[in-house]
Amino acid sequence: MDANLQEQADATEAALHAAVQEIRGRTQLVPSVAMILGTGLGGLGAKLQDTVSIPYSDIPGFPQSTALSHAGCLLVGTLESIPVVAMQGRFHMYEGYSIDEIVLPVHVIQALGATTLVVSNASGGVNPQMAGGDILVMKDHINLMYQGNDSVKPSIRTGRTSDPIYSPHLISVALAAARQSGFHAQQGIYVGFTGPNYETRAEYRLVRKIGGDVVGMSTVPEAITANQLGMQVLGLSVVTNVARPDAPATVDAGEVVEVAGIAQPKMESIVRAVLRSLK
Repeated sequence: MDANLQEQADATEAALHAAVQEIRGRTQLVPSVAMILGTGLGGLGAKLQDTVSIPYSDIPGFPQSTALSHAGCLLVGTLESIPVVAMQGRFHMYEGYSIDEIVLPVHVIQALGATTLVVSNASGGVNPQMAGGDILVMKDHINLMYQGNDSVKPSIRTGRTSDPIYSPHLISVALAAARQSGFHAQQGIYVGFTGPNYETRAEYRLVRKIGGDVVGMSTVPEAITANQLGMQVLGLSVVTNVARPDAPATVDAGEVVEVAGIAQPKMESIVRAVLRSLK
């Protein structure tokens, strides 16, 4: 490793250690489950009990959330009597962050003790059988971000993923929870783009042809990293709109946040059921 890469590696290792120490200095709770709360879904964090809230700005090495509706706080508390750590807001490549910066929090929450990651997002549907407000349980993803997850730090560079990335057991729990709560959720394939622009009509057609059901701008790096670290992963996506390439409609970020917020009770019912299954 050349001098520049070694310097970056040392900085990454120092940031990871400092972040973990800062959080442990504020709470003695050891979380077993981590949640990344995506666009419009941060309200679930308010349901935690005995919560310690830590602004990202207080955590060494953490980037700052700039996306709409991302509060930028790390929450440590309990939900369904399970100790959890929740990220109210995540980081995206379109905000200018590197893969290392985007996935550093996953390394941090795993170092805190979490062995399960529930990651959520808002997405655009390309499957015509879907509708706005539906919940998609991620069976797999297609990475069109064209970025690997190799870190400059050898001990963080965790190598190849284990297949499947998304836990079949947790997928089954999530689908059963939706049925028991009286709404339909389906499995599907999430396709990750870098953003921030929404996809063109040609891109929507491409995504459908290669097997994608929804498209989004997050989740893939975090899920890959969690899998490499040995965590079991569940991906949940709120379908905020369904693209129809031959009848395009304008979509804005405010509408995406609004629909995701409306669907939040569905998401919460699934998350609570998953937590209960882990007791």
